[in-house]
Amino acid sequence: MVRIVGCDVGGTFTDLILLDEESNSARIAKVPTTVANQSEGVLAALDKAQADIRAIDGIVHGTTATTNALLERKLAKTGLITTAGFRDILELGRRTRPSAYGLTGSFAPLIPRELRLEVPERLDVDGAVVTPLDEEAVRAAAERLRDLGCESLLIHFLHAYRDPAHERRAKEIALSVWPNQYVTAGHEILSEFREYERGVTAAVNASVQPILERYLARLLDGLRGRGYGRDLLVMQGNGGTVSSEAICRMAVNTVMSGPASGVMAAARTGAAAGRPSLITFDMGGTSCDVGLIKDGTPQVSNELEIEYAMPVHVPMVDVHTIGAGGGSIARIDAGGMLRVGPESAGATPGPICYGRGGTQPTITDANLALGRLNPGRLLAVEGAPDIEAIRARIGEVIGAPLGLTWEEAAAAILRIADDRMAGAVRMVSLSRGHDPRDFSLFAFGGAGPLHAGAIARELGIPTLLVPARPGITNALGCAVADLRHDFVNTVNRPLDSVDMDLVRRTLTDQVAEGKARLAQDGAGTGEVRTLHTADMQFIGQSHLLSVPVPSPEVTREELQAAFETVYWDRFEVALPQIKANLVNLNTAVIGPRPDLDLGLLLDAPVPMGDETRPVWFAETGWTETPIVPRASLPPGSVLDGPAIVEQLDTTIVLSPGMRAEADAIGNLIVHVGTGEGA
Repeated sequence: MVRIVGCDVGGTFTDLILLDEESNSARIAKVPTTVANQSEGVLAALDKAQADIRAIDGIVHGTTATTNALLERKLAKTGLITTAGFRDILELGRRTRPSAYGLTGSFAPLIPRELRLEVPERLDVDGAVVTPLDEEAVRAAAERLRDLGCESLLIHFLHAYRDPAHERRAKEIALSVWPNQYVTAGHEILSEFREYERGVTAAVNASVQPILERYLARLLDGLRGRGYGRDLLVMQGNGGTVSSEAICRMAVNTVMSGPASGVMAAARTGAAAGRPSLITFDMGGTSCDVGLIKDGTPQVSNELEIEYAMPVHVPMVDVHTIGAGGGSIARIDAGGMLRVGPESAGATPGPICYGRGGTQPTITDANLALGRLNPGRLLAVEGAPDIEAIRARIGEVIGAPLGLTWEEAAAAILRIADDRMAGAVRMVSLSRGHDPRDFSLFAFGGAGPLHAGAIARELGIPTLLVPARPGITNALGCAVADLRHDFVNTVNRPLDSVDMDLVRRTLTDQVAEGKARLAQDGAGTGEVRTLHTADMQFIGQSHLLSVPVPSPEVTREELQAAFETVYWDRFEVALPQIKANLVNLNTAVIGPRPDLDLGLLLDAPVPMGDETRPVWFAETGWTETPIVPRASLPPGSVLDGPAIVEQLDTTIVLSPGMRAEADAIGNLIVHVGTGEGA
């Protein structure tokens, strides 16, 4: 029997789920995120779930500590030692601008220029030594950066991906004079060509490593103090987990771990429900995260940018994030246009309805004003909000400047928000060659099921899949995710001249290293799985495409055919006259963890009841609408809209013309239809 805890820290709430197969039960907790020290929120969630921490077999944690540190630029003071002549590598970038049509733009590098020092050393593109490493210069540079107050150090040499000997030796020298272990060698993080992207990725790791280690140390101290004696597993951005000890050396891998956990839960739930192709739609209190799962496999990319000029080239679940959550603020801009987000009221003061001093209307306030939310059942809110005061405030701040009534203004807030979120769905589907009508929309997060129906109708998506516990799906993703390690090595040769023995050796070595790391993690069950891909392009192109590789024994002809297929699927263009280039070889090594019974998420059944209230729908206006407890919909039941389905962690809006069917494991399969008047 297994007792496993999954915990995810979001911008507004910290979510926790305890799955206990011995008692055949699940406990959930949702508490406000403690921004100053996230570990306090995690411990509070354990208390609220009444978890016997000594009896827990494992805790898996998704954290926003590193992502928030990057976005807010609250980073450890970091120094850089690099190849002579390349001091400004972190600022050179690519031919891009913050705004595609803007004439100006700037960015601040993660490491300021005065903390970037050069030393004599140089390899050529094939890894041959041009200039030997000046070891005394390395020692002097490390001592100078230490004396300048740097807490962390990055060593990033040109072409170290070909031969890391200089970086390894420089790290040994630096550690002999550095006051701690926060020394990152670039090749350890990313063994890939393109010195700008590799340097920025390694700089991210160096600048967040102390932050992550301190945070995990505080959390582990709190857990140990309560009697927890096992390791803490941490969610990675690639959708896998790893031990807390190992992740501190590869802190960059925790960037975007929160969104990744939700996608992994969606993949597991969709497979169990017989719907392996999903577009995931996670709307929480602060942001909206959208991803894509095709044939049961989440899309993973190693070419994502966290923000402008911050490429993080480690494998991460391909999630597009926008600032649209329940706390997103509605406002009239200088041009007189209604805007919703990306600014958020967060957890403090939060939306007006939270009663904590918020005065600016938000998406949550608009949903409440239009009857879509129950004023007596708002999470983490004491007492019922004053609905009439909220409606008056929406009318004053939004309606009056636009010449609208309060209800027209509230409806406009929702319409603008839905349009922005539909655009995010287009980004992960249509812009990547996928027709959203071929997928189901997996709606989760505290606010996802409120808006998913409108977005599905906008995009022609025929069905929604709403899991049993939408509001804690990210925490569930932590509990069900496998262990995973990813590797990348650069080849960067025309395919017709690549040494295929090198390809086989590289992929085989990656598998061996991954299995060794899984053994160190000391967790995972069953047979290890491996996924191989190649990054390829036509010679002369700059963008890369990920090509599936069946095994290390792949032939040149199989690689060529696979690349042509992927290129055609993406662009519907054949270029037989141009040669293919093999850029990188990638391997994911996955240690499966025990399957958990998703049926544990079902609540004990309750009667349907006859509660109704007026709810505003775009299709019909104000409509007296049944209010249905989610637990009153056992497997096999059917519910026609309009209806509002309520549960502890979310509210589901079924607009007129929609039909929901409950499946065997508690999901609601919603057939969207066209809607009355839509």
